[in-house]
Amino acid sequence: MATFVLVHGAFHGAWCWVKVVPALASRGHRAVAFDLPGQGDDRTPIAACSLDGNARRIAEVVAGAGEAVVLVGHSLGGISIAAAAELAPEWLARLVFLTAFLPRDGDSIASLYGPEAIRRPSGPSDYQRSADGLSYWPKPEAVVRLCYNGTPEAEIAYALPRLRPQPFAVQKAAVRLSAERYGRVPRAYVECLDDNAVSLDLQRDMVAKSPCEPVVSLPTDHSPFFSAPALLAETLAALV
Repeated sequence: MATFVLVHGAFHGAWCWVKVVPALASRGHRAVAFDLPGQGDDRTPIAACSLDGNARRIAEVVAGAGEAVVLVGHSLGGISIAAAAELAPEWLARLVFLTAFLPRDGDSIASLYGPEAIRRPSGPSDYQRSADGLSYWPKPEAVVRLCYNGTPEAEIAYALPRLRPQPFAVQKAAVRLSAERYGRVPRAYVECLDDNAVSLDLQRDMVAKSPCEPVVSLPTDHSPFFSAPALLAETLAALV
């Protein structure tokens, strides 16, 4: 039996793993999902949210598992699990980047997207910004197009009212990673072939610059926890 710690991406919370946790349990594994600061049911003020805060929260969860865990990060959760691995590599058996941002030292979400249009499938018109400028969130039609293009209508209806604003501070922060700590943790990448949010070109470019072993492909949209939860659980279990 392995323990999986599941880290959500932008706008989401622990709730997005609702079908994956029991699917992993049915395969004999334990899975833990939780909310990052300011996301899901966590009420940390947006002004207090940061990449460092995400990393500390993740490190607390993995240290509390009592054994080395498989740490899975989805989308923006990729940079958060990388930062956590720098803090607590001794508690990690493997990192799994699920159609996630895969950073090198000094990268941020903003720098990984880069200026090329192919890396930015969305534009400013797809999002709304808070009055204080500290957070943003996608318009419903945009999030369906970008994240849920292969997701059943029932899951879309479940997800949309649960989405929360994402702190800009997390997106802009540069992560500090070392070969001695982050670099010692084995990492795998699960690419999603029909992803409209993190393009396949971007996924593969990040892996080319920061190799992972293995690299596994899923024929899904950006949200396989909704569009193919059993397949995702099977894929994760095979990485143990």
